[in-house]
Amino acid sequence: MQPLAKQQKNNLTIQPSSRDLDFLDNALTALLFGELNKNLQTVERCCGVTIHVRGNGVHISGLGHEVELAAELLEQFYGLIRKGLKVFSSDFAFGLRVLESNPHARLDKIFLDKVYITTQNRIISPKTNNQKNYIDAIRTNDIVFGIGPAGTGKTYLAVAMAVSALTNGQVRSIILTRPAVEAGEKLGFLPGDLAQKVNPYLRPLYDALSDMLGQEKSATLIEQGIIEIAPLAFMRGRTLSNAFIILDEAQNTTREQMKMFLTRIGFDSQAVITGDITQVDLPVPKQSGLLEARKILDAIEGIAFCPFTQADVVRHPLVQKIITAYEKKLETKVVTDDPHSAIINRQHH
Repeated sequence: MQPLAKQQKNNLTIQPSSRDLDFLDNALTALLFGELNKNLQTVERCCGVTIHVRGNGVHISGLGHEVELAAELLEQFYGLIRKGLKVFSSDFAFGLRVLESNPHARLDKIFLDKVYITTQNRIISPKTNNQKNYIDAIRTNDIVFGIGPAGTGKTYLAVAMAVSALTNGQVRSIILTRPAVEAGEKLGFLPGDLAQKVNPYLRPLYDALSDMLGQEKSATLIEQGIIEIAPLAFMRGRTLSNAFIILDEAQNTTREQMKMFLTRIGFDSQAVITGDITQVDLPVPKQSGLLEARKILDAIEGIAFCPFTQADVVRHPLVQKIITAYEKKLETKVVTDDPHSAIINRQHH
């Protein structure tokens, strides 16, 4: 039986409630509300409350806990806008996830952490607690593993950190690589054939660079060899010094490939390895190098492992629901003769 004080507190969270908020600055209030009150509509939908605009203020009504969350969300975003942050309606949904996990969280610690400013003057910053932890880990460790589902910003934020390091003169080059499993990495293409055949598998890396640097500048840096994008097989036998190196789709590396990659890292370099251990495309007999690395490298100083979950998905809202639905399906499906099931089960424990 719950203590009386806890029962009373729980009852308060499910009782009808309301809050009135007033914002002093007309211009900031307009930015907070959004065009045609779009931001307020997002808060209503995400928090399950009703918001009525009253001049420069709002009246929020709903259940106690939801009302308090909505009020805290609006007050903190008003403060963020006052500090110069350009907000989008989707940011309110991200902010709510942070406050739901920690009602005392300060959103400015996350949203004002500028990773990089694009050529379109768009600020790239973390949107969730796990993304913030990931960025901080990259800043303080030479090797960082980002492990979690698609759409959580693992690769995009890593590329942003790499571009920032290059721009600030911390490194001389950026190396982006993937194990081109589908392209038949072991076939040893001639250079012309290679570019043509593996380009689709490296396209997400090109897209991220183009988004941050612009297509023309990124193409120039690639042509000059300052930025290199290549299949993982091309890393063999090299020592990668004074570089920011990103290994994407690392769940599709074999144990040998992962060891080969990690031992390529030279002086004044750092590496970020990203992957989703529930999406292994390797042949059945092979074990993911990412899974093995997580087991044997976790205790080494200078190496950090950063987990992501469906709560960190920053794509279309439906993507998070789709990932959640698939994860539930995978949790209930036990296939004892499938080695992939062992990988899936280990991630959820």
